[in-house]
Amino acid sequence: MFEPCFIVPVYNHEHAIAAVVDGLLPHGLRCVLVDDGSAPACAAELQRLARLHPAQVVLVTHAVNQGKGGAVMTGFAKAAELGCTHALQVDADGQHNLDDVQAFLARSRAQPQALIVGCPVYDESVPKGRLYGRYATHVWVWINTLSLQIKDSMCGFRVYPLAPVLVLMRRRALGRRMNFDIEILVRLYWDGVAMVNLPTKVGYPADGVSHFRVWMDNVLISRLHATLFFGMLPRAPRLLARNCARIGKGQRG
Repeated sequence: MFEPCFIVPVYNHEHAIAAVVDGLLPHGLRCVLVDDGSAPACAAELQRLARLHPAQVVLVTHAVNQGKGGAVMTGFAKAAELGCTHALQVDADGQHNLDDVQAFLARSRAQPQALIVGCPVYDESVPKGRLYGRYATHVWVWINTLSLQIKDSMCGFRVYPLAPVLVLMRRRALGRRMNFDIEILVRLYWDGVAMVNLPTKVGYPADGVSHFRVWMDNVLISRLHATLFFGMLPRAPRLLARNCARIGKGQRG
């Protein structure tokens, strides 16, 4: 069974969220909007969208901001409650190319046990500092998985198989802020979930709203890399064995 939905974590994106929702609804899937403690203007816009599209838009509200990770995990729980098997996470700021939704869903349908990960193809709008800074995280993710299977761990455009995600959430407290996107990929990889990378265009709207806190979120991410490194060490033999098996299978194929 393949029953996907959309999950969109929202925090004060009142100027962009309607366009994002309009781009998702033609696919005929339910769209879980998680209001992560937004200010009144954004909260009102989300309520308007939920009233306008009651058959597809499901609104969940946090009274207090919990961070992107907290919002996405609330979305996972709601998606499971709705009977969904997969969730395509989309950012609310309009940077993701919604023309790629069908390709991501098709790949997920074809490989339902895998996590379909967006691999960004940036246009000229990307801030160079942010672009270069991502590579430090990429290297740490490759170290902490002992593989190159995850091409980009920070892009929020991805399709999750909900079953292993819910198991992981019950077993482990995950980062609730900007460290979430990285941590959940690494831990799901450790759990044996296959990663499929799909290229997708990513732009940074001139009037886009970013909630990345340069100092605080970089500290959180640095701590996460250290924690994952020490978590990788006892898993190293199993991870290396998996890599060898994959290489051997590829050579035989």
